[in-house]
Amino acid sequence: MKLPTTVGLIMGAAALSAAETKVQLKDLPAAVRTTVVALTKSAELRGVSREIEKGKTYYEAETMVNGRSRDLLIDAAGHLVEVEQEVELSSIPEAARTALQKRAGTGKVSKVESVTKGSTVTYEAVIEVNGKKSEAAVSADGTRL
Repeated sequence: MKLPTTVGLIMGAAALSAAETKVQLKDLPAAVRTTVVALTKSAELRGVSREIEKGKTYYEAETMVNGRSRDLLIDAAGHLVEVEQEVELSSIPEAARTALQKRAGTGKVSKVESVTKGSTVTYEAVIEVNGKKSEAAVSADGTRL
């Protein structure tokens, strides 16, 4: 009887460590707050959360820019790590667009985000087929990720 309970507690603790915790802008470390304020001057700040991935703390600022979502991932030192930005399917490289459309088959690509990490840009999409949603990710050259 103890084993399932112990396994459940361990799995629950692991899930909590990867979970996001909502935080207020005023409660961010100074370097993170400075970065968030600087990068959201022309955006609507919808929320900020703290998350821990592989033992490292990150902060995610959820924003809206010109009616499109844009999420900024910032490390604890205030450095921008990643930007996820909603884009039009027609605006991404042809190879990536073709690969996502092929994955959708008879369904449709309903939302596309460019994901910029350093100098690497990839694309993530929500694909709807027969009322079911799934996600797909490809590189600029269409390679499946």
